[in-house]
Amino acid sequence: MNTNIYASPQATLEHESDTVTPLTLKQILFSFRGRIGRKTFWLCLLASTLITWVIIAGLAFITFALSSDTGTSLYLYLSIMYLLCIPTGWIGLALQAKRWHDRNKSAWWILIMFVPVIGPLWMLIEAGFMAGSPAANNYGPPSA
Repeated sequence: MNTNIYASPQATLEHESDTVTPLTLKQILFSFRGRIGRKTFWLCLLASTLITWVIIAGLAFITFALSSDTGTSLYLYLSIMYLLCIPTGWIGLALQAKRWHDRNKSAWWILIMFVPVIGPLWMLIEAGFMAGSPAANNYGPPSA
């Protein structure tokens, strides 16, 4: 610290690449902005999948075990399953978009999943296992 009272004040400025922005769970799961690392990607994907399986198993038990009419139960079960695809699909797309952003690539890279065989393998390797850029990139600073 400078003891000269007439000296101009000095501040330590953080560079944009040095700041790490923490994302809330809501931002991680539902927003298409920002970046997430591999650990966050895999943990959120695993938690989302487990919660979905628990809901599916509970729903199957409720609709089939407690109802005597199989046709109506199947219709109800499939209807609720289709509705369940909306939030789980959104969460999966949001996680992938932020993971591609961490690799400094556009979220349009999600479409590589439509290329047979190569697409899902490419996504698994690049978004799932390769490290993101350590400093700020076109999509913002790294997340905590």
